[in-house]
Order: sequence, then C-alpha cells, then structure tokens
Amino acid sequence: MFGNSMTGQATPAPGAAQQAGGDLIKETTTATFREDVIAESMNQPVLVDFWAPWCGPCKQLTPVIEKAVTKAAGKVKLVKMNIDDHPAIAGQLGIQSIPAVIAFSKGQPVDGFMGAVPESQIDAFIAKLGGAPGPSPVEQGLEEAQKLAADGDVQGAAQLFAAVLQQEPDNATAIAGMARLHLELQDLEGARRFLDMTPEDKQDDPAIAAVRKALDLAEQAGKLGDTAELEAKLDADPDDHQARFDLATALAGANRRMEAAEHLVEIVKRDREWNEDGARKQLLEFFEAWGPKDPASIAGRRKLSAVLFK
Repeated sequence: MFGNSMTGQATPAPGAAQQAGGDLIKETTTATFREDVIAESMNQPVLVDFWAPWCGPCKQLTPVIEKAVTKAAGKVKLVKMNIDDHPAIAGQLGIQSIPAVIAFSKGQPVDGFMGAVPESQIDAFIAKLGGAPGPSPVEQGLEEAQKLAADGDVQGAAQLFAAVLQQEPDNATAIAGMARLHLELQDLEGARRFLDMTPEDKQDDPAIAAVRKALDLAEQAGKLGDTAELEAKLDADPDDHQARFDLATALAGANRRMEAAEHLVEIVKRDREWNEDGARKQLLEFFEAWGPKDPASIAGRRKLSAVLFK
C-alpha cells in the first residue's frame, strides 16, 4: 500500500500507475473524502485503505486487495488515503496502526480489518459486503467461533477455535479468540496463558494486540469497582464528564460495550475538547481492544463518525 521513499512531495499509492483512469481504485484526500467515500458508498460499499510511504506491510497488501477489488467487478470500490499527507480522517476514525482497511456502506463505517492479511481473508471480507467468493473452511470456522462467542456460547466457540488450532497451531486469530474467551469470563490469568502461546513472529498481529489492549482495559476497570456510585454522580450532574468517563471504562470492563461506547460518544458530543480530547481517545482504545468486527466497535465508530462529520 505504500511508496518506497520519503520525499517532500505527496507519495502516490502503490499501483497508482495501474489505477490511472480506472473507476474501481483511486486515491483520496481530506478535502475529497466526503465525495469519494461517504457519498460514493451510497451506491456500493467503499473500502478505505489507510497507508503511508514508510509502511512495509502496506506494500504486501496493495496487490492483494487490488486483485480482490478487481475480481469483485464493481460491487465494491477501493479508495486509498496516505495518512502522512492526510492524517485528519485516520485520526478521527481511530486508525492507530496501518495497513488498516475500513468498509463504508450507506455513508457509514460498517466493518474493517488491520494488517497485511492473506488474499483468502480479503475475499471473505468482500464477500460479506456482497462482492466476492465465500471464505475457506478455516475462515468459516473462525467466523462461526466468533459468532458463538458473541452469543455467549463459550464452549462452542472454544471447540471451534481449538479445531482451527489443530489445523493451524500458529493461527493468531484462534489464539486471540481463546484468550478473549478467558478474558470475558474475567479469567485474566487464563487469557495471559493463551497469549503466551503466540509465536514470536505473530506477536504484533492485530488480533493478539487487541487482546493485550483488552487486558489493559480490564485492569483499569477493575480498579474502578462498582458502577453504582458513578451512575449516581452522573444522575446528579450529566455534565460530570469524569464520572461519565470512569463509568464508560467500568462498563467496558463488565462487557457492557455498547453502553460504554455511548457514554464516550456523549462526552465528545457535549465537549470535544474535554481532557484534551480524552473521551475520543479512550473510545479508540476500546475499538482497538474489542476489534474492528465487534458489534460495539462498528456501532460506536458509526456514532462517533456521525458526531465528527455532522
């Protein structure tokens, strides 16, 4: 997704020569983002690829995602944004590591992934948006496991994650999935034990990093204790942003994610500058910990986007 050198001029996205005159793949700027992404996504899903000239993994992702979008034959479009030249949108949407791809549909962010993922995973991602062949058996297993985990079926999810690990013992998504199951059962030590199984070359995988972040947030929430006192403070003074902020953190630790996200969005709505934009920053931490596919991340990012881009 990136250029090979840093110069004083804007660096064209990899594959730009192939893109010239094309309609499926283009570059965008802060000024044209609304037209290229928000408006265009009313017609079909638009994938926004956040990249930078210095990012090696972006180079790996570029030909893979361009091939997948081309195969989709117009059912999705790809828009590239150089975050070095245009950092504002990435910052507002919580893009903290690249490569990162966010899918927009009907003017709203609806899904996303991070990292230079394999072609099969990108095909599966686009398939969910309506434009590519279906996922592989391993991907299907991971997707079903994640659905079961979201529905509270810990045993079923664990069995599927374990089945994936039998086929691919170094599968970071499955390792992270098992760790997250323990985390959501408040078994922090169990979560750490699974994270310790991560191979050295997968330590920086986005799924693994997200569970680590979730562990950090769980520890923060544990220090806040019961939510009743914070809720009482907020009832007495809805503009007590610190109480609302602490309540959001405590709710996130209790897996009441939608409520946690709503409280932080409310702070952004009431006072964007409070605590040096602390509410938005904490919400981005939540998104990283929960992962881009979590329903609370999707809904929270959508609500945050509505506030920021209104």
